[in-house]
Formats: sequence, C-alpha cells, structure tokens
Amino acid sequence: MGISLAFHIVFAAAGVALPALMVIADLVYRRTRDPEYLRLSKQLAKGTSILFAVGAVSGTVLSFELGLLWPEFMGRFGQMIGLPFALEGFAFFTEAIFLGIYLYGRDKVSPRLHLLSGVVVAVSGAASAFFVTLANAFMNGPGGTDPIAAMWSPSWPYQVVHVLLASYQATAWAMVGTHGFILLRDRRRTLHRKALAIALPVACLTALAQPLSGDRSAKHIAVAQPLKLAAAEAHLHTAPHAALHVGGVPDLETGAFHGAVAIPGALSFLAHGDFDATVTGLDAFPRDEWPPVVAVRTAFQVMVGAGSAMALAALAVIAAMLRRRRLPDGRRWLLAFVALGPLGFVSLEAGWLVTEWGRQPWTVRGLLRTADAVTPFPYKAAPFWLFTIVYLFLGAAVVYLLARQISHADEPHPPTASGHAV
Repeated sequence: MGISLAFHIVFAAAGVALPALMVIADLVYRRTRDPEYLRLSKQLAKGTSILFAVGAVSGTVLSFELGLLWPEFMGRFGQMIGLPFALEGFAFFTEAIFLGIYLYGRDKVSPRLHLLSGVVVAVSGAASAFFVTLANAFMNGPGGTDPIAAMWSPSWPYQVVHVLLASYQATAWAMVGTHGFILLRDRRRTLHRKALAIALPVACLTALAQPLSGDRSAKHIAVAQPLKLAAAEAHLHTAPHAALHVGGVPDLETGAFHGAVAIPGALSFLAHGDFDATVTGLDAFPRDEWPPVVAVRTAFQVMVGAGSAMALAALAVIAAMLRRRRLPDGRRWLLAFVALGPLGFVSLEAGWLVTEWGRQPWTVRGLLRTADAVTPFPYKAAPFWLFTIVYLFLGAAVVYLLARQISHADEPHPPTASGHAV
C-alpha cells in the first residue's frame, strides 16, 4: 500500500496542478495570439492526459488494495470513507469527459466552451484531491460515525489547503526545473522561456503560501493530535518554553539532541503562539502508542527543509523581478531552478510520510490499530514485488513519454485542415 501510494501521489498531484497551468497558457494565448503559447497549452494538455492515464491505473490498484489488504478497516469504516471516495469518482469521470473535449474539441466547439472545458478539468482535479483528503483527515482525527459528519472531521480544512498547495507547488517547481534545464542547454528556445514565465509565479506564490498553511496545521495538530507533533519534533518531555531543534539526532531515552541547533522557546511559539506555552511531549503517552519517532522526525525535517529552500528561493526571485523588471533567467538562476525543481515532490512525499507514520500505530486514530486492520493473509511478498516492478515500468514509461513531449514541444507541427498546428 505504501509503495502504491508513494507512486500514485506524484501523478495525483501533477493531475491537480498541470491542468491549471494548461489553462493559464491557453488564456495567455487568447490574449496575445502568440502561437507558442497555443503550442504550450497543447503540450500541457498532452502531458495531463499521460499523467491522468497512469494515475487512473495506480488509483484503481489502490481501490482494490483497500479491500484486499485492509478488510477490517473497510468492514468497520467503509461507510465513513465510502462517501468521499464516491464523490471523488464523480470528479474523476467529470475530469475525464472534459479532458477529452479539451484535447479533441479545439476546432469543433466554440472557443469559450473549449476554454471552459479546460477550467472544468482543473477544478475536477482539485475536487478529486479534496475528497480523497477528506477520507485521510477522518483517519487522522475521526469526527463521528455518521457518514456525513465523518467527512468533515476537525482537521479537514487544514489538510485540504495543505494538500492542494503542495500539489500546485510541487508541479510548478518541477516545471520550472525542467524548462530551466532546457534553457541551460539552448537559450534560444523561446517556448521554454515562456513556459518558465508561466510556472515560476505559481511556484513562488505557492512556496510562500505553504509555510503559512503549515503553521496553521502545526497549531491545530498541537491541540488535536499532540502525539504526532511530539513525534515530528522528537519532543520527549512535556515542558513550557520548549526549544525547537533543527537537524541533529534525537536520543529517545534522555530527550537530548546530538548535533542539533536549538532555538529556545521556538517550539512553544510555533505550536501555541506563545514562547512560554507548554508543549505536550512523548512522555504524556504510553510507549506502545508512540509512532516511529526517528522516521517521523526525519521526514518532517526533510519536508520543512525542502519547503524552506523553495520559500527562500521564491523571495529571491520576487526581489530580482522587482529590481530588474524581467524574468530572472541568467545561467546562475537557471542552475538554481534545476536544483530546486525536484524539491516540491520531495517535500510532498516527506509530508505524506509524516501524516501516515505520525498516525501509527493507528489506522483510524484512537479507534482501530494498524495491526488489527491489516489482512492476515501471509503471502504478500509476491504481489509486493509484482506491483513494485509494474510501478517501475510505468514510471520509466511516463518519464520517457514526458521527456519526449517536452524535448519536441517547440518543434513545428503540421497544420490541420483548419489551419492550426496539431
């Protein structure tokens, strides 16, 4: 299940954000009539269709795994998570229908309807992520046993905003890194410069908004899921004026940190908005309910580190654009963009691990332990390796197809009967 989700989350996030970038390129084309923006919107539409197809395959596998690997979970809580997943299915089919209209209806429907179909694809992708996140929010902090009440658990506003921002941020930075790499090799490829100009503002805005969302989430978790916050910070002892430790290795027996930078009172402030507030530690909970603390903290540090790097880069980009009144595209900037490109998805995967590992040993926090939810079927190694091989093959195929799409994006295409390039 972990391998399946780690693979699927990449395509799900890109499926949320890429249609929005596609619509932005289309809007710029309609305003400027620059044919390169038209070509760019078409290439983004093709990329969306590739990611949509692979995401549909991995999502179908996940739906089977829920029933096969977690029979007790589905037996007890299927009706609670069934409603958001059913609504996600409607969003999925809506996205599929309107993606077909956008891909093949450019010269067959009115321009407004064609653009509207792209908007519906973007909104449907976001709606899919919204409904799936509602199910995960229920698992992290169940808000009731009624299916409607279960959809709106206490943590849903924080998780939904964080997930959606992460999807746009990861995809935009990946696009920035990709087109920055191409421009490093050949600065004359103007389509890629325009793609960079579309993706970079989205990347910067989301990189600055995400820390604000993360701060709201941390303050909520400090109250609603204090054990998860204690694990994420490896905070052993309940105490006021708690220090924030950056880096280093925690000693879970003594609560000391080796090689960390300590900021006195910072954890209290981040958790409760008060430097002298008391932060609940791991010692307030039975040892058998602790998550894997070192793993959770490591993933949390990776997430925060990658997010901070993107936020600082966003501030630098905005300062450079305000000073120079143009897109920063010098060689050093392009090298920086290439280095920053993967960090969005690194942060996304690390954040997902914090969410899932931090909930352990529970599948539904406080109600169902993971050991009780999982199937007793003993022969899971064979399907594990089978699915791993399948995902590696699909991943390689996607990388090849997208690389081919991107590398040939600015090559001329033969005109259609209507006179437009295909």
